[in-house]
Amino acid sequence: MTKRSPLKLGFLALKGAAMGAADVVPGVSGGTIAFISGIYEELIDSINNINLSALKLWKSEGFKSFWNHVNGTFFVFLFVGIGISIVSLAKVVSFLLEMHPVLIWSFFFGLIIASVWLISKSIEKWSLGAMVTIAIGAVVAYYISTINSVASVDSTWYIVLSGAIAICAMILPGVSGAFILLLLGSYDKVLVAINDRDLVTIGLFGFGCAIGLLSFARVLKYLFSKFKNLTIALLAGFMVGSLNKVWPWKETISTRVNSHGEVVPFIQDNVLPSDFSGEAQLTYSILLAIGGFLLIFILERFAPKES
Repeated sequence: MTKRSPLKLGFLALKGAAMGAADVVPGVSGGTIAFISGIYEELIDSINNINLSALKLWKSEGFKSFWNHVNGTFFVFLFVGIGISIVSLAKVVSFLLEMHPVLIWSFFFGLIIASVWLISKSIEKWSLGAMVTIAIGAVVAYYISTINSVASVDSTWYIVLSGAIAICAMILPGVSGAFILLLLGSYDKVLVAINDRDLVTIGLFGFGCAIGLLSFARVLKYLFSKFKNLTIALLAGFMVGSLNKVWPWKETISTRVNSHGEVVPFIQDNVLPSDFSGEAQLTYSILLAIGGFLLIFILERFAPKES
């Protein structure tokens, strides 16, 4: 269990809030925020500590030993930040993406470029294998970003399944859980449930998340323990490939009707700013992309470091 000062606990909650904000947006990954803020491996390790051994420890040595074993304080501050952010920002992010899509995606584009730079610094030894792995990750993430959404399934089991699959993406830097929900056709339903405080749907989705999180985290822990360099390279590749999804200037090929009965883009192609049918806002877009890049740089440079 990592011991933190009250100041670092406050920053941990802010990191959780940033993860929550990222997970609301299709194309941006909360796992990216966790990685660049220095808590990614601790998050994976702590999730893996939630097992039968932890329950046996609770029974034999008491709740305090159990709490320390699972890093309970870490989870409380992190998930409080995530929860508050998702609930408070779901409508705001949806509004901004609807009203100012080019500017918002430009900001996210800068964030992800900075994240690629930062995660690449964590690769201890550059080799042909690392470069090939980055290329594979980029191709996979790019392919995922080009898949068209499927129709929504409203049954209980599908909401649980959506949560289990999406949470796996949410903890992978560069792979957007919200985008995976969009592909599964569940994004609108989950977002509406959050906005309307639909506790049944939220509970079912959360149950699926718990199942996916506890199982997939073990895979990630194994990869980090046995193939750390290649795993980081793969995650960097995921981020590079995800840039296709957050490119600000897009041409709408076809539309769909969301759960509110509104017509929204369905299939989009990336275009150059000069070929964009609307207002390209190139100057502001570049400034916001630079701002997103600098934000990550400042967070990495000045945020309290995790021990």
